[in-house]
Amino acid sequence: TTADVDAAVSAAHAAFPSWKSKTTKSRAALMLKFHALVRTHAAELARLIVLENGKNLTEALADVAKGNETVEYACSLPQLSQGKIDVVSGGGITCRDRRDPLGVIASIVPFNFPFMVPHWTLPIALVAGNTIVLKPSEKVPLTMYRVVELLEEAGFPEGVVNLVNGAREAVEGLIDHPLVRAVTFVGSSPVAEIVSRRCRELNKRCTALGGAKNHLIALQDCDIEGTSSDVVVSYAGCAGQRCMAASVLLIVGDEEGTHQKALLQNVIEKAAKIQPGTEPGKMGPVIDDHSLKKILSYIERSEKEGATILLDGRSWMSEMASSKGNWIGPTIILHRNKADGAMNEEVFGPVLSVHHVSTWQEAIAIENANPFGNAAAIYTTNGGHAEWFLTRLRAAVSSFDSDFILVSVYLLSLLFFSWSLCSKHADARRKYRHTSATRTIQLWRSLRHEIQVRRHGYHRRWRHRILHK
Repeated sequence: TTADVDAAVSAAHAAFPSWKSKTTKSRAALMLKFHALVRTHAAELARLIVLENGKNLTEALADVAKGNETVEYACSLPQLSQGKIDVVSGGGITCRDRRDPLGVIASIVPFNFPFMVPHWTLPIALVAGNTIVLKPSEKVPLTMYRVVELLEEAGFPEGVVNLVNGAREAVEGLIDHPLVRAVTFVGSSPVAEIVSRRCRELNKRCTALGGAKNHLIALQDCDIEGTSSDVVVSYAGCAGQRCMAASVLLIVGDEEGTHQKALLQNVIEKAAKIQPGTEPGKMGPVIDDHSLKKILSYIERSEKEGATILLDGRSWMSEMASSKGNWIGPTIILHRNKADGAMNEEVFGPVLSVHHVSTWQEAIAIENANPFGNAAAIYTTNGGHAEWFLTRLRAAVSSFDSDFILVSVYLLSLLFFSWSLCSKHADARRKYRHTSATRTIQLWRSLRHEIQVRRHGYHRRWRHRILHK
């Protein structure tokens, strides 16, 4: 309710002066204790995620591990957030660059990563000296409730971290509250646009992240086994409920070509082997009945538009009828028309749209025309081919022959400070505001080797990558 929101914000506002007065080092020390508690309770947190979200256990453990990586980053802020003093003129005239916390930060987060996404904001904002009011998705309230208990156990003072539950009323109350200085939001694009506009009208800082439509482009020289494995993991992992999930596979070349047919058949066969369940290696249900109906509507609409269903996940609905949950299996749709709804709109489920294109230019035109475009992946064994696409893709994250799973969160740290500047030399980063940034991940199969590492009590397989910024 509005009263709950006001109570939480008031508590955060009251705690801010004392919390702000602490050194960044002392705040980071508490965050380091929290980091250790998360590692200790990782299995417990993962079980909560499985219970309320439906991920399989491996995905839930990864959710916790990735969120805790941002906690590690926040612990380094005593070094990263240091100011500086420049001599800007003769006679001993200096300019000081200082970063000050803003005050109360509101964080509004979605259901799909109950631990990771809240930690894009929470640890950085806290170590920076802000207090926070977190509103988790009403669909997954349990995980962050337990996290707040762990923060208290780590020693964070009363009022520094606050949790409020609710839906639209709570969101609007947080945005409109005069004591909230900045808002972070992750959710659907229509709602992100509403949140952003509402914050701008109040002259309030806001980071609002919306939906995505990620394209995979398979060239004629791609490695069939590696490409097909990566495509299936990307589009069906977490039941397709993630903003970095593969959504459209564009296969370049003759539709009847041996290479192209073999690739598509491998993708279908691998996806068909996925079993329903929350155990490691299986795929869980989607979050609720509303999401299930939305996914079904895109499949049915595709059929009416003339597309061919190559793998129909609707069979899981009858197979799992006796089990609780909103079950829909991996689905693959072959589209003849690039204007089909599932080719262009965010489905947010385990649905892969496949479309054959004749040329590289046609593939680029489809990817660049989409208003979403979180990321794109190119599958090739030729470096020259990769570079051609790199200079033409509009997606912010480009991945070459890799597993296509990457989330960049470090830029959020800039939201939680106010800046004291008195010279154009005070912070050179300001000059980059009028440019766009692209991150590229490259993996050449001939150079690849894999190692087994143990992380947080379970094994994961990591590939060496070359990162270019």
